[in-house]
Amino acid sequence: MNPRHLAIVRSTLATLAPAADDVARRFYKRLFELDPRLRKLFKGDMSDQGRSLMAMIGAGVAGLDRMETLRPTLAALGARHRGYGVRDLHYAVVAQALLDTLAVALGPAFTAEARVSWTEAYGVLAGGMRAGARIGLAS
Repeated sequence: MNPRHLAIVRSTLATLAPAADDVARRFYKRLFELDPRLRKLFKGDMSDQGRSLMAMIGAGVAGLDRMETLRPTLAALGARHRGYGVRDLHYAVVAQALLDTLAVALGPAFTAEARVSWTEAYGVLAGGMRAGARIGLAS
């Protein structure tokens, strides 16, 4: 990943850290607006789910410059998500929900370059998960 883009993703994520619970709530609200059928994939407490989401994003972003170590984790995560019912087409909906959420949460700090940076980061992370889902790794 482009080092400048990685720095932008990391700095904007750090900005969001104090409001992580709110960001997660906004993300899921937007996700279910975009595709209400996805709601049935979530069985547990959405607050817990939101904390897990933000932790996963944080870990993924932290590892973007160490893909050799991150790749197996992403593959296993993708395989688990496949087991939950996540399909390849859902990744585009998640991308849109994420970008929409970041635009609201970051406001003017979500510049065109920040959008490109997050799009690139999501593409790398989702690509690793999709690869794991295709080969069916389980962890």
